[in-house]
Amino acid sequence: MEDIQQVIKESRKIVIKIGSNTLALADGTINRPFMDSFAQQCRNLIDAGKQVCLVSSGAGVAGVSTIHKWARKKDIHYRQALCSIGQVELMDQWRGAFSKQGLHIGQLLLTKEDFSDEHRSLNIRNTLFTLVDEGVIPIVNENDSVCCDEIRIGDNDNLSALTVILWGGDLLILFSDIDGVYDRSPKEDSGAKLIPIVEDIQDLRSKIKIGAANEFGTGGIETKIHAAEKTTVYGIPMILSSGKKENCLKALAEGTQPGTLFLGK
Repeated sequence: MEDIQQVIKESRKIVIKIGSNTLALADGTINRPFMDSFAQQCRNLIDAGKQVCLVSSGAGVAGVSTIHKWARKKDIHYRQALCSIGQVELMDQWRGAFSKQGLHIGQLLLTKEDFSDEHRSLNIRNTLFTLVDEGVIPIVNENDSVCCDEIRIGDNDNLSALTVILWGGDLLILFSDIDGVYDRSPKEDSGAKLIPIVEDIQDLRSKIKIGAANEFGTGGIETKIHAAEKTTVYGIPMILSSGKKENCLKALAEGTQPGTLFLGK
């Protein structure tokens, strides 16, 4: 049976999703040292012959870091305005982090309509291929500043699954604030046990108890299982692991960090 280290070693085209909780410090502002370290780890993967595409949450977090207000406002107009401000800061921080590694970034802001329209999907795919072929890191996010319920994807777990499928990727890695899927919520039950490999998602659903969503992000474990359901149908494995640990990507690739591997069918 394959393990996480082996799957990463065998994968060339990798989509990595960074959750808001991973990018946020305890006060809700953006974690710049993490971004610098993560860019270096991505550089190591690229030097090993991999192609990397990021799906980065954190526009709202970056907005709070920039403007220092509106953090708790629920009004949709304020939330969209905050993301509009934060998207600039988020990309600037990623640009700075990757430039230290001699890498450029390219931004793709997407909505649900982009994936449902044949011509838009083709344009996204072609842009992704062009960027990675030229050694540029694509950074994908939902276009939160213009999205409404009708065109909203809703969470970046889902967005990252759609992205890896459209790109024809080999692997999706989701970094969150937990080590993987547990039989019960580890935040609510200290006796919860990590499930290292999932081959049957429907069987998994019948055996686990899903807890509440996290504080800064838009999705909990349910959205991650949905993402796995999407990718595994296409034979694309997915890994869920914690982005809160030091050198999380490097450790995952070396097999020293725990996680849950959803195997493609």
